[in-house]
Amino acid sequence: MNTAKQKRLEAKGRKVGNTTDFLQLSPEEAAYVELKITLSRNLQETRREKKLTQEQLARLLKSSQSRVAKMESGDPSVSLDLLVRSLLILGASKKNLARMLS
Repeated sequence: MNTAKQKRLEAKGRKVGNTTDFLQLSPEEAAYVELKITLSRNLQETRREKKLTQEQLARLLKSSQSRVAKMESGDPSVSLDLLVRSLLILGASKKNLARMLS
């Protein structure tokens, strides 16, 4: 949010914060959420770089297109294991994964 908009909202008595504040997440919970979002975005980027559809990736993972969509959107039902395994299947190396997480 730009500072001008933030100042306007605060002048009207609104409280401006971030998702972590709103959801009252601990630092560990916030880091976990950020980790899942990062892996989800990288999965989508990698899939697109490889010119695969969600359906084609689903076949590689022996899963469904809707599951891939959930993975790419950061759905809470998707495990970190599944995200990491999917990236590895797409050819990500341990170094790539480390870079994503740093």
